Order: sequence, then structure tokens, then C-alpha cells
Amino acid sequence: MYILFGVLVIIAFCFIIGTCYRRKKIICKVQKLDRCIKIRLVNDLLRPFGFAYRPEQDLITSTKEAWQRWFGYRASFDRSALLFGMVFDCEPVYFHYGGRTYLIELWKGQYGVSMGGELGIYYAEGILEPEQLKNAHFHSVPDEELLFCRMNYFYRGQEMFVHEARHWWLTGFRPGAYCEPEDVVMHVSVTFREADMMAAFVGSLLRMGYRESDMKIRDLTVSWQFARPYSCQPRKRRRLWARFVQWKNRRFCHIFRRLTRPFICTSDRILYLYFFLPSAFRHMFCKRRSRCQKFHVRKEKMCIHEL
Repeated sequence: MYILFGVLVIIAFCFIIGTCYRRKKIICKVQKLDRCIKIRLVNDLLRPFGFAYRPEQDLITSTKEAWQRWFGYRASFDRSALLFGMVFDCEPVYFHYGGRTYLIELWKGQYGVSMGGELGIYYAEGILEPEQLKNAHFHSVPDEELLFCRMNYFYRGQEMFVHEARHWWLTGFRPGAYCEPEDVVMHVSVTFREADMMAAFVGSLLRMGYRESDMKIRDLTVSWQFARPYSCQPRKRRRLWARFVQWKNRRFCHIFRRLTRPFICTSDRILYLYFFLPSAFRHMFCKRRSRCQKFHVRKEKMCIHEL
């Protein structure tokens, strides 16, 4: 019995020493990498998950070619968000234009170990009745219908990032940062293709409860602030569960920051996590924005000869 205990102690000691040595070795390798090589490697890692790294703002964003584009949107995605560790405010804005029902939806809050926000643009064939919206499937708009969007993201009055692009799904995520959805404000602007489309969207905002003074309209661009949502929030129906998920998110953010403590930059943290704990890296990005969508992606080999 004592011999077995001694063997286990020796094995545990060797494991700890080996882990510490491997960790220091990976830290040194990441630190020695050239900045341009880091950015390229991080984007190679994120591309299969539908994301990209923006070094100028140290931000994770979605790509136009993201696999999520082919799944579109259903209201059930928001209702099941807690299952994937996502606690956010959502604001779906439905409006009719050109014989279709369009949806421009906003999200802001906590996505697992990341603080973030989203703006998605979708459409459904034909004009939908209000009772059909909860179960209808919406398609992501095609390239010819992409709209220029801008997102200014504030946390407790401090601007965290600004992101703008002609897109169907404009996003911004900051790994390791924690927030409550109520503490986040997004200043959003969307430039429409035609005046009739803009008028239909503005009319929908007014019917939801927004006031004309809440919006700024210039040419074909509508700007407004997303702070307190006017639509019903699915997470409010499961308050205790939402609090538990947020407790877990806060703990995971703390673990993420401690685990990647040698680094501050997101690119360094991602590379370190990938090489030290690849399973944690995959879990971090598979969960984000997947909702009920099945994740099927071909594993791509990444060239890492520089390491």
C-alpha cells in the first residue's frame, strides 16, 4: 500500500514538472514569433470556425464566408442560447419590403468567455404574419443585398471597440472580458439600399417603442442606440438559470485570464491556448454563436513550421 502511494506521488510529481516545462516552452515559442506570423497563424486557426482576428483593435470578428451563413436564423436560436453559455439582450426588428419579411437583429452580452455584440441581416420568402415569426426560418441575405453597418460597443460608458463593414453578420468579441448585458450599450447604424426599405425599417422601430428622437436619419443611414431592449427577452423567463450560466461564465473568464496570464494580446492568448490546451481552444470557438446549429467543418492542417 505504501509502495503504491509512493509510486502515485512520484507520477504526480513528474506530471507537474513536465507540465510546467511544457508550458514554459510554449510561452517562449509564442513570444519569439514575429507579429505578422502570429496574425496569420491565428487567422488560420479561426477561419474554420467562421471568425477572423483584427489586430488593430485586438478583436475577434465574423467573416462574410462564415459557415453560419448557410444556417440562417430561427427565433429558437435565441431561446436556446443559455444551453451554449450565452447570456445576452436581443432585439429582433421585423419589417416588410419587396414582397419579403426582413429581419435585422441585434445582440449584446456574454458569449461564454467572451464579451461581444452582433448585428445580423436576414430575410424570409413572402410576407409573414406575426404568429409565424417564432417558427419561421430566415435566410442570410446574399452578397448583392449586404448592407453597410457600424457598431460602437460601450461597456459601462467606456468604448470597447468600433467595427464597420458591408456585411450580413457584423460581430465583435473580446475573449477574457466579462459583462452583464445591462451594462452594455451599442450605438448602431445601418445604411439601406433604398428609401422605401429604410422607411419600412424605421416604421418597425417606431411600432416597437422607439421614438423619433431615439434615431438619427441621414440620407439612407439610420443610427440608433441599443441599450434597453423593447422586445421580449427569452432569458428573462429563466432568470435563475441565466444567473447560474453567468456565474459559470465569470468563473471561466477568470480561469481563461489566469491560464493565459503571461499574455495580454488576444492573438498571443489564442496561440498559447491552442498549443497548450487544444481541446479548450476548440470548445471556446465551437460554442460561440452556434446555438442549435450543427457544426460540421473539415479539419484543416495549419502550417506551423515557424514554431
